[in-house]
Order: sequence, then C-alpha cells, then structure tokens
Amino acid sequence: MRLHRLEVTGFGPFRERQVVDFDAFADDGIFLIAGRTGAGKSSVLDAVTFALYGGVPRYDGADKRLRSDHCAPEDPTGVTVEFSAGGRRWRVTRSPEYERPKQRGTGMTTEPHRAQLDEQVEGEWVGRAARPVDVAHALDEVLGLSQQQFLQVILLAQNRFAEFLLAKNDERQRLLRRLFGTRTYEAYQLALEERRKDAERALAAAGDGVEMLLAEAERLLAAEELEGGSPVEAGAPAERLAAAGVGVQRAVYRGETLVRERADADAAHRAAESAHSAAKTLRGKQEQRARSRSALEAREAAEPAIAADRETLRRALEAEALRAPIEAAAGAAEAATAAVAEVERARAAWAEAAGPDDAELSVEALAAFIEQQTGDLAVWSAAEARERDLARLTAELAEGEARATEHTRNLGRIDELRGAFPARLAELDADLSAAQGAAGALDAAIAHRDALAARLAAAREAARLDAAARAAEAAYLQASAELDAARAAVTSLLRRRLEGSAGELAAELVDGEPCAVCGATEHPAPAPPSDCPVSDDEITAAEHARDVAAEAEQVVVARAKDARERCAEAAARAGGADADTLTTELAVAETSVIAASEAAARRDRLTRERTQLAAAEAEARAERESLAAELSALRERLAALTADAASARGAVDDARGAFAGVADRIADATARRSLAIALHDALTEADAAQASVRRSADDRDARIAASAFSDVLDAAAALRASEARSSLDERIREHDAALRAERDRLRDLELELAGAPEELIDVAATALTLEAARDRWSAAVDRAAHASQVAERLADLVRRATTAHDAISGLAADHAVIARLANTVAGRAPNTHRMTLESFVLAAELEEIVEAANLRLDDMSSGRYRLQHSDALAARGASSGLGLSIMDAHTGLARPAQSLSGGETFLASLALALGLAEVVTARAGGVRLDTLFIDEGFGSLDDDTLELAMRTLDELRQGGRTVGLISHVAAMKEQLPAQLAVEATPQGPSVIRQEAALRA
Repeated sequence: MRLHRLEVTGFGPFRERQVVDFDAFADDGIFLIAGRTGAGKSSVLDAVTFALYGGVPRYDGADKRLRSDHCAPEDPTGVTVEFSAGGRRWRVTRSPEYERPKQRGTGMTTEPHRAQLDEQVEGEWVGRAARPVDVAHALDEVLGLSQQQFLQVILLAQNRFAEFLLAKNDERQRLLRRLFGTRTYEAYQLALEERRKDAERALAAAGDGVEMLLAEAERLLAAEELEGGSPVEAGAPAERLAAAGVGVQRAVYRGETLVRERADADAAHRAAESAHSAAKTLRGKQEQRARSRSALEAREAAEPAIAADRETLRRALEAEALRAPIEAAAGAAEAATAAVAEVERARAAWAEAAGPDDAELSVEALAAFIEQQTGDLAVWSAAEARERDLARLTAELAEGEARATEHTRNLGRIDELRGAFPARLAELDADLSAAQGAAGALDAAIAHRDALAARLAAAREAARLDAAARAAEAAYLQASAELDAARAAVTSLLRRRLEGSAGELAAELVDGEPCAVCGATEHPAPAPPSDCPVSDDEITAAEHARDVAAEAEQVVVARAKDARERCAEAAARAGGADADTLTTELAVAETSVIAASEAAARRDRLTRERTQLAAAEAEARAERESLAAELSALRERLAALTADAASARGAVDDARGAFAGVADRIADATARRSLAIALHDALTEADAAQASVRRSADDRDARIAASAFSDVLDAAAALRASEARSSLDERIREHDAALRAERDRLRDLELELAGAPEELIDVAATALTLEAARDRWSAAVDRAAHASQVAERLADLVRRATTAHDAISGLAADHAVIARLANTVAGRAPNTHRMTLESFVLAAELEEIVEAANLRLDDMSSGRYRLQHSDALAARGASSGLGLSIMDAHTGLARPAQSLSGGETFLASLALALGLAEVVTARAGGVRLDTLFIDEGFGSLDDDTLELAMRTLDELRQGGRTVGLISHVAAMKEQLPAQLAVEATPQGPSVIRQEAALRA
C-alpha cells in the first residue's frame, strides 16, 4: 500500500483546506513531519486513519473531537486520501458527524457521517461505494488490514509503537494472518477436522447399521416364526448373518405355497360371482313384466275419457273456421254504437259554439264552411306576422331616436373638451423645459457625494487604525523590554554558574586522587562552594522564558507593522483630509443631490403628464369621428323603419275587424273550424259504421247456414282457445303412443320369459355363496402378499447387513489415517508443540521477519540485542509457535521484550516493524507496505544510537518505500532535508508547509 495525496478541511487543528503530496517525497524516500508541540503533526496521521477507517484511536471516547474547534458553524469538515493498493489507485473521501446551521429557518441540524470511495480507471474517477458501511466493506477488501493492524505495521502512532513486539501469541497471529493471507491454512485445518468427524461418524454408523439391520431381520424372523429354533442373538455378526439367510429361504418357500392357494381361491370366487349375476338378471326381467302388465291395464281403462276429448277437439276445429265472421260482426256492431255517440257529442259542441240556427248543418254545408274558414285563416296569419313586426318596428324607432339624441349631446361635449387641449400642452412644454435643465446635474452630484462618503469612511478608519497602531507599538516596546529582561536573566544565571563551577569541582576533590582539571593529587586551597548555586533546571527554565519572550516579541512586531501599514493605506484613501472637513463637504453634496433629485422627479412627472394629455387629445378626436359616422347611419335607419311601420299598420287594421287583435280573430276562427271538422268527421264515420254492420252480419249468417252448427250460439259454444286445443291434442297423442309402447314392451317380455316361473326367483342364496367365496379369496391374497413382502424385506435386510459388515474394516483404516492427520494439523496429540498448521506457517514467516529485523537491530544496538523467535509451549494450553524474546549479548541469556527500557524498546520495535514490512512486501498475495509512518520515540535515544537508527532508516529508500517520521529532535531536522512543516498561525488554526520538500 502506498499513500499519494492527503487533503484535510476543518479537521483537528486545520480549518482551511490543507494538501499533502506524498509523491513529492518519493525521490527522498524519507521525510520529517516537523512542528512545535500542539501544532498538529500527529493530526496528519489521524486524518489518514480517519479517511481509511472512519475513526481515530485517541478520539475513540464519547468526545471524538474530529471537527476543528476553529471552524465556524457553516464551515465544512472532510478528509480525502488517495492511495494505491493491489496495482489499483483509489480515493476515499470522508466527513464526520457534526452540527451545522439549517438551510431553511433557524437553529442547527446534524450533518451525518458521509463516505465516498472512487477508483481511477483510465484517468477518470469511477464511484465504487457511497455509504459509510459500504465504503468500510470495500476498503476491508482493498487494504487487507484492520485499523488495529494498520496502526501496528504502517502507522506506528504514539503509545502504540511497540504493540506488535509486546503482543501475545494470539494477537500476533491475527495480524500476521491478514498480512500474509494464511487464512487458507486455517481452512485446510477446518476441512481436515470435518473429514475426521465424518470418518468417525461413518465408522460408528457402519457398526450401528450392521447391528440395527441384523436386529431387525431377527425380529422379523421371530415374528413370522421362521427362525427354526432359538435365535443367535449373542453370536458373532457372521453367524447371525448365516442364520438370517436360512430364514430368508424359508420365507421364500412359504410365499410360493400361499401364491398357489391364492390362485385356487380366485377361480372359486369368479364362478360364484357369475352365478349370482345370472340370478339377479332373471329376477330383474320378472319384475319388469309385472310392472308392464299393471301399466297396460291403466292405459286401457282411460280410453272412454280420451274418446270424449277427441269429439271436443273435432267440434272446436270445425268451429274455428267461423271464428272470424262471428268476431267481425260483433266488432262492427260495437264500432257503430261508438260512432253514433261521437256524432251526438260533436253536434252538441257545434250547437253550443255556432248557435241554434246553425246546429242542423248537413255534411255538405259543414264542408263548405270549413273551406271558407281555412282561406280566411291564411290571410289573417300573414296579417298577424305584420302585427308582430309593427310592435318591433315601433320599439326600434323609439330606441333609435333616443340614441340619436345621445350622440348629438356627446358630440357637443367632445368639441368643448378639445378646445382646452392646446393651451394646456403649451403650458406643460414650458414647465418641462425648465425642469430638464435643473435635473441634468443629478449624476454628477451623486458621484461627488459617493466619493466624499468613501473618503470620509477612510478618514475615520485611519483615525481608528492610528490608535491601534500606537497600541501595537506600545505592546512592541513592552515585549522588547521583557525579552531584554529574559536575556539578561539567562546571562546572569550563566555567569553565576561559571563563577560557582570552581566550587562545584572543588567539592568533588579527594586527597590522594588526581584533579580532573590539573591532575595534581594534592589540593592545598580548594575554592569554597557558592552561597547560591545555579541548577540546570533554573537555566533551562530561564532559557525557556527567553524563548517564549522572543516568540512573543516576533508576534507583536508583526502586529505593529501590519497596523502601521493599514493606517497609512487608509489615510491615503482619505486624500489627506480630516474627518470634520469631509463631513462638512459631504453635507453640502447631499443638499445638491436632494435638489437635483427633486428636479428630476418633477421632470419625469411633467413628461408623463404631457404624454397622457397628448394621448387623451388623440383619443377624443377619434371618438368624435366615430360618433359622427354612427349618427349619420342611425338617421338613415330611422327613415326606413318609419316607412315599414306605416305599411304594417294598414294591413293589421284590415285583418283585425271587430276583434281587439288579429290573433284574437284567428283564435276564434280556428276554434269554430275545429268544431266543424269534428262534426263533419263524426257524421261520415257513423254512416260508414252502419254499412259495415250490415255487411258483416250478412256474411256471418251465410257461413253458419252452410256449416254443421244450428245457429250462432251453437258455433260459439264449440269454440276453444289455441292453448286448450293444443292441450287436448297433446293428451290424445301421448295416450296413443304410451298404449302402443306398453303393448310392445309386454309382448317382448312374455316371449323372453317363456318357460320361466311366474314367481320371483330368490337371489339371497347366491349372494351368500358369493360373499363366502370373496372372503376366502381376499384372505388368500392378503396371506400371499404378506409372505412375499416378508421374504423381500428379509432378503434386503440380510443383503444390506452383509454389505455394511464387509465395509467396516476399510472405514476403520481410513478413520485412523484421517484422525491422526487432523489432530496433528490442529495442534493436538501427537503434535507435541501444540502448533496448528497456520501457526507453523506463520512461525516460518516470523522467523524471516526476525532475521530481517536483526540485521538492523544488531547495528542499532551495537551488537548487544537480537530478536529471537520462540516456539516454546504456551501456558494453560494457549496457542504456541509465535513467541518473541530478546537475546542480550552481555548476559548470554534470553529475556522477555517487556524488560527492555524505553529507548531499547523503540529500537527493537522499529527493527521489527521494518523487518515485517520487508518480508510482507516480498510475499506475493500479501499486503505490500510501501509507506511507513513513525510518530515520536526518537527522543529516548542518545546521539550515537540516534545516528545508527537514522542510518538504518536511510537504507529503507531502496525498493521505492517512503517513510515519514514525526520528531522534535533537532538533529533529525538537520539530517532530513525533505520536511513537512506543521505551523500554528497567530490566529489559532494550523497550516501545512511543504515548500522544503518540494525544493528537495
């Protein structure tokens, strides 16, 4: 795995977006992450861990503190890391959960944890996962390391550097398993264990199967009484199998005997069934003959009634030919009676309307009256239409006269309004000309006012900044004084230390021993000790105070310089004028702007008023022309209407006569004509009805005289409805058909039963015989089937038991081989080291890691220490084979890694981490470790050991590996030109500088 690029925003101490280009350190191979305490060096590594795993170990508590405290509520927070793994380039972007302002309304809302994983394909980023849980699953496949393992072999963070060295066997095994991809060996172990269990179950099942099959066979033999003596229950399986084979032979013989008995019973059953069937058939024919005889007697007894129905049907059919004349004569008589009544009603209505003189008009007189009234009504209807037109014409004339009067009045009013337009337009033109001149200076007045306002703001800012600059200069003077005092304090302490050094040396002199300065063994006048000695802690504290004062001085110097520059810039923008002068000039400019604005407003108002007045004048002119044209057309229309009204009035007066209106005269004439028509039609219908009565009566009487009936009443009595005739005919036909069929059926039965007894034959005896034969046959079938099933079951049990017995010896041999191999691979006896197959493979890998680590540890410890792999048995049955200890050359004994000092633990852990990286990288299919970070630990080394450690780290440049170091040691800053500087700004947030690394 190799890191390429890191981008952080609003994370840890970083508020603004910071970018780290790890590829820029590829040529150096090793670089330093430098910065003061608290600047955020470790936060760079925290950002990498958060992007890859969504968490940071030191912030795993309730208060995760991932979002920068310097962020404003609306500032974003996010981390992006680009890395390569498995020959593919990836980019993961992640942001933690934090509070942000709501987009709508007030208050805060929770921004959820977000994550995005992209892969670079042909130069383009392609999304692979977009939810934190999906990104976590995908990165688990891509990285091949958990967060714990990542911190043990790639990112060696503070307080976690030596975890791999000091880990227990089980913890070390979990890490190495992921690094070297040895989970396959664990799968082998599980597969062998499963095969061992399967073989054990197969062997046990085989033995149980033989016993179960033999027991079942012997139980079946005993139940069927086929064993031929006492069973061999306690004998060997072979003897019991032989005895069961004899039982199988006996079962087969018994089955064959019962099959023959079944065949005999089957033949007897079929004969009894045939005899019983013949008896049932004969009895059925006898019962049919008896029923047919009874039915024929009933049909013959119904013959007299059927003969009467035949006569009734014959007379009804003859009378049916006279139905039409009889019904026609009756209908004509009814119609004549109705016609006479209608004549009386119509005559009474005519007499009431026309008067007694005209009540006895004849048919011819009524026809002439109707014709005359029809002609008059046609003339009067035309006059009625003219009467309706006359009312409409009169209304239109009145409306037209009113509209003409209104148009004349409107024309006068419009002419009066148009007369005032020219004088008002001239007045507006004069006022508009005066207002335009005053409004022309508005833009210049506004520009002058805005410029004065900007100068006034700059003058006020300059006055404010001048006070701030004086305060900053005062702070600078105070900081300089404090720095001078701190320097003087350090100088005084050093001087006192030098003055008291003679007393310190003298205190260590011993008579007879040489002086460390001059070598003399006699010390006649040793210097007295100082009354107030100076300790190293006092000097260190004074130097720290001096450094703090120097940094404070630099800060206030920068602030004072910035304040002076900002004050000068503001004074330049004010043009050198003071705020009071500019305030007066701004007030004058405001007055000019107000006056020009008022003039511009008056100009705009007059312009709008003149435009509106011109539009009104044009509209009035167009309206007058329209009204004049409409008045001319209206007067022509009124003249035409007057002529039409006069013509219509003359025609209406002629048609109205003595009535109030033409419509009244038409209504009266229409009613009289309707009554005349009704009377005329009633008289005509009455004459026609009387003629029809005479014709139908003559035709009816002639037809009855020619028939077999004596008179009308006799013929009417013989008539029957169609349904009655059909019912009679159907009853007669049904009787005839049933009588013929019953006679034929009885004749056939008599011929068929000729010679048979008249008494019904008894079938109970044959039924009992058949039932007995069926029972015997069913019992024989059951016995034969049972014997056959028993023989087959016994043969199958003996065959399966024999096969299982023969296979037991082979299963036992296979189980022994598989069980020994599975126990050995799983770390059980006969495996005396209790090492599983996976532990054995990882132990070999660990030996190579230790060998590679010792190449560096030997140099860094000047040959004193060597890592030693141990496969000793672990206590209380724990996993063995992955132990680590330290061989101390000074004692010649191995000791636990926990006994090393802090510096020694750092060197051993560093050597082990580098050896682990080399071995893992060399393994195909494992995790390639191309990037390594070490966070602190170098401060625990002396100068010589530090030099050895740096030389060892410098060798890691080979193979393209990149190592990032975090340290405060000054010597490392001099030795490593490629540096990533993390600096805290005076405002609080930190920034990342990479200029030195890029120049390298």
